[in-house]
Amino acid sequence: MEETELVFIPFPIIGHLASALEIAKLITQRDPRFSITIFIMKFPFGSIDGMDTDSDSIRFVTLPRLEVSSGTTLSDLFLSEFLNAHIPLVRDAGHELTRSNSVRLAGFVIDMFCTHIIDVADVFGVPSYLFFASSAAFLGFLLHLQFPHDYEGLDFNEFKDLDAELEVPSFVNSVPGKAFPSLMIDKESGGAEILLHHTRRFRQVKGILVNTFIELESHAIQSVSGSTVPAVHPVGPMLNTQMGSGGGQQGHEFSHMRISLINEYTIEHFPA
Repeated sequence: MEETELVFIPFPIIGHLASALEIAKLITQRDPRFSITIFIMKFPFGSIDGMDTDSDSIRFVTLPRLEVSSGTTLSDLFLSEFLNAHIPLVRDAGHELTRSNSVRLAGFVIDMFCTHIIDVADVFGVPSYLFFASSAAFLGFLLHLQFPHDYEGLDFNEFKDLDAELEVPSFVNSVPGKAFPSLMIDKESGGAEILLHHTRRFRQVKGILVNTFIELESHAIQSVSGSTVPAVHPVGPMLNTQMGSGGGQQGHEFSHMRISLINEYTIEHFPA
């Protein structure tokens, strides 16, 4: 059997790293032809506990830690500079991987916040796949809002503190503007621009792996499965409750960017 290599690029906070490792385990357990190399980026601040696994088919490559001139907060400018600075590091690590291994490089599996790396996959002439660590409902929320923002001038800040409700296909119920994730309606944070930048690039990948399952989000999965977006594959739930909660305060703050709308806006129905 020909061995096939996948390269994973997770976003460097523990929730994304842990779920990426779990899906890597799942792939290698289901098909022994696959081996996976996970490239680990490190912020210039804080630290992440070492990653390890008992699988012989998964290995980790830690990229050099970079200093970023735009500060030490997870702002729009910082993240853009941080991720762009890693493009040559990922490219060089990919070349080293292909030189040292006899396996065939089949593709890159890229975190929802690492879409800059799509350009590296193009350099190697292999497809890129997106790993969306949040819910299918939130994926549909982002894809739906991108169009009116880009082409109809929708300003998310207008929804701040409003009771007006928005129909979003991936949600069973309409969504009040005041229920939007806070960083989307805070211009100073730049959160909306970060999310929209990545959402535009979601459409360029070969497929989207979502950390969910059909029985939980059947409505949302059906709503995002169509010809206008890449194929969506529910692969969850990817959980590892044994890993620490590292990532520091910045990781905690950034996690709000991928929180799906909660309570009655996300729940479809459950038997009593």
